[in-house]
Amino acid sequence: MANDSRTPPPSRWAELSTEARHPASEDLDQRSTAEVVELLLSEDQRGLEAARVQAAALARGAEWLAATLEGGGSVVFFGAGASGRLGVLEAAECPPTFGTEPERIRALIAGGPEAVFAAREGAEDDAGAGREAASSLEAGDLAVGISASSVTPFVAGALACARQRGARTILLSCAAPGPGASPADLGITLATGPEILTGSTRLKAGSATKAALNALTSAAMVRLGKVYRGWMVDLRPGSAKLEDRALRILVAAGGVSRGEAEELFRLADRELKTALVMARLHLDPEAARERLRAARGHLRTALGEAGD
Repeated sequence: MANDSRTPPPSRWAELSTEARHPASEDLDQRSTAEVVELLLSEDQRGLEAARVQAAALARGAEWLAATLEGGGSVVFFGAGASGRLGVLEAAECPPTFGTEPERIRALIAGGPEAVFAAREGAEDDAGAGREAASSLEAGDLAVGISASSVTPFVAGALACARQRGARTILLSCAAPGPGASPADLGITLATGPEILTGSTRLKAGSATKAALNALTSAAMVRLGKVYRGWMVDLRPGSAKLEDRALRILVAAGGVSRGEAEELFRLADRELKTALVMARLHLDPEAARERLRAARGHLRTALGEAGD
């Protein structure tokens, strides 16, 4: 008869900080609802502080992201489960906010698009699918792997394939990768530690990851000239709210009335940057566009404020 008393082999997940027990959660099921909420929010704040510690690494990643887009390459987020959904969200928000082309910043989640809406947990274990997902990348592109655990096979496969194909790679995780070769050219580890609900990395790890992704994309867009002062000047006015926002920016930054802003926006074919140059420098649309082309899309430079 087989000996069933043998010690089971160690789990590769057992030593991950994101899988550890949190000392404050021992009596979680006995606490009041208000106490549970307070505890969860306090831990979220700790997660954001963990992201802040990685500000220098995030700045480097943002510079890589900006350089990739400026050089004509693509940025692709790879992830599974909650991490994958955060990548999908980040990629989806860039076109309306910053006017990027959807194919230039995109996300691929383990299990395919259906996994955005319904969990397909087993898909994260398919390293081959990750390699296949990254097989179209090439030199000049950037692969950003998002994995709270740092060891998700789908993400590891994607990053390995991307590196083989000459693309730059970043791993954004909440637990340090194990010993051995680095899985990416740049590792950004948000040391969020154990979750109040053990192993549920959609909690503070998810909050920290979302903050880090916000920093990566937004800082990159500032470098690319898609922000003027504190305004998003490359937004796409695809809704009534965004059109009103564009007009309010035009009034404030262009120094014109609402009626003048509406007319300038119409003449500029709803291009906010063009309308702003028209307003500030009293140019026609084509002359304004030429100023922007010469300034490589940087509004401050087109307006002659480079040294401001």
